[in-house]
Amino acid sequence: MPRNNLFTKILILIVIMLVPIVGLYFYSNKTGTDVLRDELNKSNINQLIFFQDQVNTDIDLLAMWTNLLIQDPDISSFKNIFEYSEYMDLDKIELIKRIQTKIRIQESSSDWNSKVYIYSPKLQRVVSVNDVKTYDDTDLKQELEQGWQVKKTGGDPEWFLFSWFTVTPYSSFNTPEKANLVIEVQFDSVNITKMLDKFKSDGRRDPLYYKKETGVIYNRTADRTLAGQLIQKLEEQELQNIENRTVEIGAEKYLVNIVQSNRTGWYLIDYMPLSDIVLPIEKSNRLFYTSVACLLLMSSLAAYLLYAQVQVPIKKMVVAFQKLKNADYSVRLVPKGSSEFSFVFARFNSMVAQIQELFEKVYMEKIHVREAKLKQLQSQINPHFFYNCFSFVSSMAKLQNHQAVIAMSENLSKYYRYTTRQERDLVHLSEELDFVTSYLEIQKMRMNRLHYSIELPFQMRKLPIPPLMIQPLVENAVIHGIESHAESGRVAITGEWDDGEARLIVEDNGKGMNEDQLLSLQQKLEQPMDEQMGCGLWNVHQRMQLRFGEGAGITLTTSALGGVKAVLRWPRDAADAG
Repeated sequence: MPRNNLFTKILILIVIMLVPIVGLYFYSNKTGTDVLRDELNKSNINQLIFFQDQVNTDIDLLAMWTNLLIQDPDISSFKNIFEYSEYMDLDKIELIKRIQTKIRIQESSSDWNSKVYIYSPKLQRVVSVNDVKTYDDTDLKQELEQGWQVKKTGGDPEWFLFSWFTVTPYSSFNTPEKANLVIEVQFDSVNITKMLDKFKSDGRRDPLYYKKETGVIYNRTADRTLAGQLIQKLEEQELQNIENRTVEIGAEKYLVNIVQSNRTGWYLIDYMPLSDIVLPIEKSNRLFYTSVACLLLMSSLAAYLLYAQVQVPIKKMVVAFQKLKNADYSVRLVPKGSSEFSFVFARFNSMVAQIQELFEKVYMEKIHVREAKLKQLQSQINPHFFYNCFSFVSSMAKLQNHQAVIAMSENLSKYYRYTTRQERDLVHLSEELDFVTSYLEIQKMRMNRLHYSIELPFQMRKLPIPPLMIQPLVENAVIHGIESHAESGRVAITGEWDDGEARLIVEDNGKGMNEDQLLSLQQKLEQPMDEQMGCGLWNVHQRMQLRFGEGAGITLTTSALGGVKAVLRWPRDAADAG
């Protein structure tokens, strides 16, 4: 009976706690929904204003072209080139070419696809980037108005042409036949469509431009049917410069945001279904109320089992996991009784013991995998290099150049003997340099322009180093730096050391790499090898760090010789200890 009273008290207590929680949740949910809608409107308006400003900036930039071009002396003199003679002499042709070049430069200075036309009312000629021809002064007078003009051309109802005119002198704007020059800048609505596409890809729903009695500019993937219905609803009330509305179409409500351009008068409109905002909140509400009901049903059982059967064992496990987090793998839990937690404690103890053992195994396996990669690298023979060498031997034999055949055979023999029979983990630096010398001699016989030098302190020749560390650096210098660059042919290998570290430097005077390429390649050396990354440099860098620590590896910079400078570095104390 006391136990039932306890359950009743706990249940009443939980109900008393849940009632204000439910009321607070209802109030906060309503407030949050209103705030969310307001903030979403503000965010959408700000984004539309920002996008509208981007479009206006591009449009203003095009409008400024006319003021810039009208000040150009060549363009100003265009009105006089046929004043005394209709004959096209060389000076007139050169002037027109200069004007067309300036127009082309101006058109290419913008990301927008635009056109510039220069009219001379006096000459009745118009110059464009590709043509000089006569024009009808009546047509120009009909089109000449201040500000941006919009017209439809062609059969596409969604295609608009925007034009901006500037005249000199300005007083002749309404009488173009008296003007000295008229400059027109044109762009079509495809430019705005592209910007709408980019704007939509950044997370907008379905942005479009609209101007009453003119038309609509859609993005390429717009729902034109829905957009048309939306515009009909919006036209029922006068549009404001900046506003947001809730528009109902059929059974769906849409949140609409509108911003007008103060340059062209067009409205930028974006909309989204209101259900996209409310639906997640409604799902959250249903989940919350369902959870409250389930909580009431299970509260009595949870209160009884929580402390005695669950909380105490969990506390013990939390303490044990905290010790495990601090790398204390000696922690063990003492099982009591035959409950489920006793089984969990036993499995925990087994797991910790296995983790302790696995750490050692994984570390050793990591070393073995790296060494296996080394063995695989040693066993690989580059077929292209092999075929080139034998092709050289065959060619020299046909020419009866026996000395070249002998030299190639000896160097090739030394090269592959070293790569295929290398069993040691460490070799002297002098042995690596002898191997590299054989490789360079082979390449020198194939490329007469190749010259190399090897200079390093005598004491460094006895330093221990993992095998096949230098050859990949030299091969990169020859293949990627020199072979594809006919004017280069020098490889320099130098060594230096101080109290901190030993360094072996490989430089070439090849085509080199820019700073961004070097930085990208350096970053790839620190990351897992992918399909685009060659295994040579990556393998050397990773093996050096595995052997000598994170302070070792390859550093790539620009060489004073003109090509790439690869520095193989490792700690001096590690080298001495080896």
